[in-house]
Amino acid sequence: MKPDFYKSLINNNRKWVQSKLEGDPEFFKKLEKGQQPPLLWIGCSDSRVPANEIIGAQPGEVFVHRNIANMVVHSDMNMLSVLDYAVNVLKIRHVIVCGHYGCGGVKAAMGSKSYGLVDNWIRHIREVYRQHQDVLSGINDDSELFDRFVEYNTMEQVYNLAKTSIVQNAWERGQDLNLHGWVYGVGTGIVKDLKVNFNCHSQLEEFYRLAVV
Repeated sequence: MKPDFYKSLINNNRKWVQSKLEGDPEFFKKLEKGQQPPLLWIGCSDSRVPANEIIGAQPGEVFVHRNIANMVVHSDMNMLSVLDYAVNVLKIRHVIVCGHYGCGGVKAAMGSKSYGLVDNWIRHIREVYRQHQDVLSGINDDSELFDRFVEYNTMEQVYNLAKTSIVQNAWERGQDLNLHGWVYGVGTGIVKDLKVNFNCHSQLEEFYRLAVV
């Protein structure tokens, strides 16, 4: 990292603070009092997909978890801890899993190249391909295949959310909790609603419904 670039980050922060204070002198004092966001965003770590900016949200309005390819892996204690805090402490009402076209993690899962440690993470994405192989293997256009794989991957992560005990316990308590799947177009800035939504047990296959307590 060049020294001038690093210094510019500090300078940009000062400018940002000034712009916020000009609009509202109490802006940071209000944030200091705590957060009560209505939304948990589970997105990709890709630098081109900033959660707040995409939906025009302000600081304090979105609780965010990001990882490679916006995955919901049931053994990922980081993701589960974020989800548990969001649902049980912040009482968020919506969870959006947002994938994006051109996702590098999904692209890596389409090939056989080894990338090192991340191969263990990519394996979870490849499992999505196996689940939808009948459809995906019939797509001959590489670009279309890539886009469709991104969509299926996002949809499966919404299903994975619904299968967690954290979400199912919330539903059992009657908590208003809604799950959604989106895909963001990096080249357009537009989100696509995949129309995969859950807000209660009955929308989940009986096999995955837990006897929650």
